[in-house]
Amino acid sequence: MATVEPAFDVAPVKAPASPSRSRRRSILVLLVLVAVIVVLLAQGLLHSLNYFETVDQAYQTKASIGTKVIRLEGLVKPGTVVRTSVGASFEITGSKTKYYVVAHGSPPQLFRANIPVVVVGHFLSATSSTFDSNQILVKHSATYIAAHPNRVKAPNGSVR
Repeated sequence: MATVEPAFDVAPVKAPASPSRSRRRSILVLLVLVAVIVVLLAQGLLHSLNYFETVDQAYQTKASIGTKVIRLEGLVKPGTVVRTSVGASFEITGSKTKYYVVAHGSPPQLFRANIPVVVVGHFLSATSSTFDSNQILVKHSATYIAAHPNRVKAPNGSVR
């Protein structure tokens, strides 16, 4: 009996799939994820910055502000500070405009007339000149000079 030897396949074998295609796909997915993270961080940081409006800026953009919560910067007008059972009321002024502020809660110890303050709150309506505040911020250093000079001038001529 004749023995039959197994036949060997001598046809060329196809090379396995190149990992470069899957590597490119992985790199592309990674780049997209990094871009999304960068955009989300940038948007979050930009929207979390807490700027304030000066009294004059608020007057010019009053219609767009409406009753949104904002930070309003101005100079406490002398002779207008009245301590109330819920906090204080006073007027803050800019170079051309003034607003009446009703503040709820205890004002800071450094709060007094003739100093620049930032009040956090909202206008009672889009046309109201009364600002309802739940926080008064006072700069504690007498040597502070704002990055934007002439925003708020004290009656003694100092710029803060």
